[in-house]
Amino acid sequence: MAITITDVARHAGVSPSTVSYALSGKRSISPSTRARIDEAISALGFTANAGARALATSQTMVIGLLTQFHQDEFAPAMLQYVLPVSDTAREFGYDILLVTEIDATAALRRVTSAGMVDGVVLLDVVHDDPRLDTLRAASQPGALVGLPKRTEGLDVFDLDFGESARILVDHLYGLGHREIIVVSPPKHVFERGGAYGWRFRDAALERAARYGIQMHPYFGEAQQPAIGQSVNAILDARPTATALIVHNDATIAALPSVLAARGTRVPADLSVVSLYSKDFGRAFSLPYTAVESSPDQLGQNAVRQLVRRITSPELAGAPVTRFIAPELTIRGSTR
Repeated sequence: MAITITDVARHAGVSPSTVSYALSGKRSISPSTRARIDEAISALGFTANAGARALATSQTMVIGLLTQFHQDEFAPAMLQYVLPVSDTAREFGYDILLVTEIDATAALRRVTSAGMVDGVVLLDVVHDDPRLDTLRAASQPGALVGLPKRTEGLDVFDLDFGESARILVDHLYGLGHREIIVVSPPKHVFERGGAYGWRFRDAALERAARYGIQMHPYFGEAQQPAIGQSVNAILDARPTATALIVHNDATIAALPSVLAARGTRVPADLSVVSLYSKDFGRAFSLPYTAVESSPDQLGQNAVRQLVRRITSPELAGAPVTRFIAPELTIRGSTR
């Protein structure tokens, strides 16, 4: 016999309408009630019929997650943002439709015009992002992880990359460093419109100029063996530099082995700072002082705001642009 909403309601000690609200997200449910309903669903093995729910509520309970995995970029860096979006959506009862098509604008138009999703989260946002006009024209709301040139009509969440760079330069200047190398994302990221790259680099250069620091900017690489070759060439070209700032996930992941192979000791020979998440650092055993890149917080904030727009548009307010304040974690890689 199929398990029904009525069975779940009886087991949880609530009304069938409360279970329906919990499944659809049309009304807020207290945490204790939600917990009882979740326990009942798990105990009874209940599975909501998505088609019937969509007809009854005009909702699919699906969030579209649009991103692209470029062959010339470091995939683990992008994957950091997918999991928190998926996990947070699940907390609110939503499934994720992951869309990675090359023609991202056409894909976005397809999933929104066909009513396949209740809302959309965009990752891999670039400065002049071609998807934004389509998203603004859609009936569903959207949230962005990443700062485009034009933010009107959309909720935008990003790390404050400029302040992240200033914090790292301040840290090194306070320790007495006066010649610093900064390694940015690959050149093709800048050419594609990855504004986070030049927001960080330009802020670092401006801060260095203010302090009278000699700073040498370089584009980094995204794949081996080019990463090792690039780092070695940069360090060979700047033997008097005392510190290295790395804003490049692929480069920082490979840096311990590259420096060990050339016999460079950190921090005895070279101070190193970077920008990456704690989880990323653990995955690659990175020992460097770094600003937290906060993919978890960004993904969570984007989904929570999107769900507010889906379920309570009158309470969500005007579109927001919010930056995560950077936090520096000292790990003993500078002196």
